[in-house]
Amino acid sequence: MEQENFERLITSLCCTANLPEALEMLQTCQIEEIEQEAKALVGQFSLAAVQGKSRIYHVFIEENDQGVEEEFVEHVMYLDEPVIVFVAWFFYTQFGIKNRDTYAAAGKTYKQPKREK
Repeated sequence: MEQENFERLITSLCCTANLPEALEMLQTCQIEEIEQEAKALVGQFSLAAVQGKSRIYHVFIEENDQGVEEEFVEHVMYLDEPVIVFVAWFFYTQFGIKNRDTYAAAGKTYKQPKREK
C-alpha cells in the first residue's frame, strides 16, 4: 500500500468512535489483505474491568507445543483511549508496522505507555 493511501486509511479510522466501528471499517476498506485480517478478528475482543478500569482484550486460541489448544488474552487498550491505540495495535500485530509509524500516518506522536505496577 502506498504511503498516501495508508495515511488516508489511518486518518479515516481515527475518525471512528470506537474499536467496533474501526474494525467494521477495516473489514470493508477494499484492501483484501486488511479486510481478511479484520474479518478474522471479529468476535475475538472482550471487555473487562480490572482495577477499576475498563480494558479491551484480544482473546484467541492457539495450539501450544504439545498440540493442545490454549486460550490467550492480550490487553489491547483501555475503553476510554482514542481509537488510534487500536489502529496501531492492529497494524503492528497483523502486519508488523511499528506503532510510531501508524501514529505518524495519523499526524500524531507516539508515546511509549508507562508500565503499571
